[in-house]
Amino acid sequence: MEQEYLNFAKEIAYKAGEIMIKYFKDDNGASYKFDQTIVTKADTEINNYLIARVKETFPTHSVDGEEEQFGKSDYVWVCDPVDGTAMYARHIPVAVFSLALVINGISTVGVVYDPFTENLYSAIKGKGAYKNNEEIRVNNIELDDMRSVSNFDMWPEADYNLYDSIKELGKKTYFVGIASVIRACMCVANGDFNLAIFPGTKHKNCDIAAAKVIVEEAGGKVTDLFGNEQRYDKSINGAIISNGKVHSEVVAVIKKIIKNKK
Repeated sequence: MEQEYLNFAKEIAYKAGEIMIKYFKDDNGASYKFDQTIVTKADTEINNYLIARVKETFPTHSVDGEEEQFGKSDYVWVCDPVDGTAMYARHIPVAVFSLALVINGISTVGVVYDPFTENLYSAIKGKGAYKNNEEIRVNNIELDDMRSVSNFDMWPEADYNLYDSIKELGKKTYFVGIASVIRACMCVANGDFNLAIFPGTKHKNCDIAAAKVIVEEAGGKVTDLFGNEQRYDKSINGAIISNGKVHSEVVAVIKKIIKNKK
């Protein structure tokens, strides 16, 4: 059954990629939501398409999309239709599509699709992680290795102020912000980065649900900001996405600087 779920997720991902490319070069209808984040025609069209397909194919399942939700179930399709919307709206090719099947809070199947490079990342829990059907692994690089590259996301309204944590960790690793945390997570899964830090909380499970299963199946580790496991069918407590090797060090720095918030 899990393979059937993955095949379904891949079909949705490729269709989402078509929609993203369709609007990318032309008028993408970018507008601002109540929280001052950007939404485009691609976001809403993909979200609506996913809901229609889930209703048709798995009518007992529910959808938790960043733009729209449907139903209530222990089987939840958690989706970020376009992660990196700010860049996508400006015609900068960074954005990706993300979809996970979360069963009883656990990310079980995940796909991330980059339509600009045509790279599809996928995983089933317990069965490895893949990029275009080739198995991928995280790297084994420590933070203080000159090859260490890490990603961070931060915005003034975030529940957690990670600036001081980034400053301290930045003494050891080279931080970048590529404007799509999900794309950065795939860099961790593929061994290009060894760390990504994300302060998102309310409804930000949509950003991390697929990354959770893909990165961990690639040998990495994904927790909340304080090293705890969390559910991915509801709001999260931030996220650390790493190669596993640096995880405890990052948790220690964050715990030292900010207090845990439940």
